[in-house]
Amino acid sequence: MRYSITHPMHSHPYHPDLVSGSGVVAVAAAAEAAGFDGFGFTDHPAPSQRWLDAGGHDAVDPFVAMAYAAAQTTTLRLVPNIVVLPYRNPFVVAKSGATLDLLSGGRFTLAVGVGYLKREFAALGVAFDERTELFDESLEVIRGIWTTDDFTYEGMHFSARGITAHPRPVNPPPIWIGGNTAAARARVARHGDGWCPFAAPPGLAQTAGTAAIDSIERLAAGIADLRAKLDAAQRDPSTVDIVFTNFDGGNPGDDDFDADAYLAGVDQLAALGVTWLHVTIPGDSLAHALETIEGFGKSVIAR
Repeated sequence: MRYSITHPMHSHPYHPDLVSGSGVVAVAAAAEAAGFDGFGFTDHPAPSQRWLDAGGHDAVDPFVAMAYAAAQTTTLRLVPNIVVLPYRNPFVVAKSGATLDLLSGGRFTLAVGVGYLKREFAALGVAFDERTELFDESLEVIRGIWTTDDFTYEGMHFSARGITAHPRPVNPPPIWIGGNTAAARARVARHGDGWCPFAAPPGLAQTAGTAAIDSIERLAAGIADLRAKLDAAQRDPSTVDIVFTNFDGGNPGDDDFDADAYLAGVDQLAALGVTWLHVTIPGDSLAHALETIEGFGKSVIAR
């Protein structure tokens, strides 16, 4: 099992120490020292005030912030959580990802999702109702431009002829695809190197326009569906990562966190085929975040 965290900007307003340069570096360095394998940022370039007031959170630019963290670490993979792919032109995403991968020595994973915030789409001038088509075309463009010179693509939204984009990444970065639906898993089977669903009770799932995953049983059903789709595509399921969170043991930043129960949950998830666990770190202060990262490293990762 491998472990990752997202920089803990969970709220609006955020704690200012978390978004200073020294704060970002401190969290990334602590994660690497504690044995975490991945570190990243969320993607909300234009959130609405209404969403923020309803429990949303602020965000920094994920590519800029990951590059800053990459310069101060050596082994940590840079894994955004997640890039909303339809927000950006895929050639620009491919260039940002290739640059980050090259400068970090091949440590970038592109985790992407379709997105669900209508007002953010509107602010960015992107048609919300076309987001799935934009997403699918963007995946094809990014794969193509990372691996092909004189690249030509004709789609509904993008038309490119004879494009060569160097420097390339060290190797084509893995692409993880988010979303809890069967459609998301079908995209993994066609385009992805990983599936990263998220724990979602029915209320949250309805808000985010996705399927509920609020139990091990629902996660197991999704994994079984993914494996069937990979088999149909003649792909080896063991080559595709599965990323999730742990329902057991509580939150690592809480006083009642139970590391033994958490580790039992890790064993259960690993048996299902989960290969990466996303760990939630508290965002109420930089000191609490760093304390939690160190404690989790000792009580869970080291064991």
